[in-house]
Amino acid sequence: MDIKAPDLGVDSAEVSEIMVAVGDVIAKDDNIVLLESDKASVEVPSSAAGKVTKISVAIGDQVSEGMVLIEVESADASDDNDDTAEEVTDSEQADDNNEDAPVEDDAEEATDDAGEGASTTHALPDIGVDEAQVAEIMVSVGDTVSADESILLIESDKASVEVPAPEAGVVEKILVNAGDTVANGQDFIVIKAAGTPRAKPKADTAKTEDKADKPAPKTESKSQPAPTGEPKQASAPTSTAAPAGKKLSEAEVNEKLVDVYAGPAVRKLARQLGVDITQVNGSALNDRILKEDLFAHVKNRLTTQQAAPAAQGAVSSGLPKLPDMSNTEIWGETETQDLSRLQKVSIPQLNYNTYLPQVTQFDLSDITETEKLRGELKGGMKAQGIGLTILAFIVKATAYALTQHPRFNSHLSDDNTQVILRKSVNMGIAVATDDGLVVPVIKNAQDKGIKQIAIEIGELAGKARDKKLTTKDMQGASFTISSQGILGGTAFTPLVNWPQVGILGASEATMQPVWNAAKQTFEPRLMLPLSLSYDHRVINGADAAVFTRYVATLLADPRRILL
Repeated sequence: MDIKAPDLGVDSAEVSEIMVAVGDVIAKDDNIVLLESDKASVEVPSSAAGKVTKISVAIGDQVSEGMVLIEVESADASDDNDDTAEEVTDSEQADDNNEDAPVEDDAEEATDDAGEGASTTHALPDIGVDEAQVAEIMVSVGDTVSADESILLIESDKASVEVPAPEAGVVEKILVNAGDTVANGQDFIVIKAAGTPRAKPKADTAKTEDKADKPAPKTESKSQPAPTGEPKQASAPTSTAAPAGKKLSEAEVNEKLVDVYAGPAVRKLARQLGVDITQVNGSALNDRILKEDLFAHVKNRLTTQQAAPAAQGAVSSGLPKLPDMSNTEIWGETETQDLSRLQKVSIPQLNYNTYLPQVTQFDLSDITETEKLRGELKGGMKAQGIGLTILAFIVKATAYALTQHPRFNSHLSDDNTQVILRKSVNMGIAVATDDGLVVPVIKNAQDKGIKQIAIEIGELAGKARDKKLTTKDMQGASFTISSQGILGGTAFTPLVNWPQVGILGASEATMQPVWNAAKQTFEPRLMLPLSLSYDHRVINGADAAVFTRYVATLLADPRRILL
């Protein structure tokens, strides 16, 4: 008998794994294939017991409802099989001869009803924490949304997550409000589905009516809901993560990515969540990673980060408790104001600076000619919708300098015996928002031109202000730049963002008199103050002075980057 694909909930799905082989004896409900789409991972069970005689699909095939997956020789006696076949044949003939008209009408009615689109109430997925706050509702009632379009922004103390639309359709009702605290599984939206769902098959309807008063034949597949893809319980899943303290090279990471046992839908979800899939433990057969494993990994990471500051206690700040300020005669009137969520999250990271022997090197860069070049270019850039600021030049010059002085683009090992050099420059850009400072990252800045860097600075700054930065946007920085723009000041001491070993600060550029020895006179020059803070365990003072002056020289004449 043929074992066919059930209703998958999507038009088609990819065969990710075949779990049986020809000759295997399987029981009813044993999983036979794994099907994956962008939406779900489904293990398809066998609707009958028996011996596998043929596998009709291959890994990578696209299958849809009703397609034959495998053929099984029934485990029942051949007489039973013959009787069953005759019963099925007689039943089908009776259906065809006696029930054609009513069934046709029912099918048409079902199709017409479905054409209007069913309204479905959807619940929040596992968001990684017990509860979070609705920060923004990105759609309105009446909007038409596509599947995977972001419709809700929720925030916890540790992360912001954009919740995608579970299906395409029209928003009929929004069940939450901005500011609400929501939890996993809570209903949050009603969507009227787009398109026309498949009508109920005529033969199935007829058989249901005809056989309502007698048991189904042995070869008839029992009706059951589509598998949910829940992970199997694994007593000791094998981790694909690297041993504690061991740092993987880029080649090793790529090799591990190839070895990770996960389907395309799961890998896509990992990319969307900003999760390193090589660090996730699989709970399914052969340590295969399911989407539930990704959510569990994120939840574990977030809850671990939440528990860390509490466990550290006073050690995290090292400061004594505040004195009692209740006596107004001594302290006067006081008022308590809550910190923003972002400020609260930043405090543990800032406390790491207590343990860093940080030093700051100051210098000035003559950007007079560079500013003239920027003035010539910014008009054309603006016409393309690109804002060209001096920050783009600073990023480019610093990224190039880091390739020439790689020790500044590194990390100190946990045991303080090795320096881990980064092969690419992932530049963190400090962006001030109403809620506090965030640091999105420009990846591979060393390979990008000033125009592309300017585009990405604008995009990341916009996402930061709109609270749409994802975890992935803020991960992986190897060095940071903090520019105070036109806020004033002549210099400042930026804090090294551990585990990085350096950060470059830029203050407001001002016109200053600079001595021209050749002309024996002072000339007005546009001078940009630079402040390089560094971890003295990795970088000594002489190297810091050389690096800062090198960046200043590149900024004074960006053509040097081309040499």
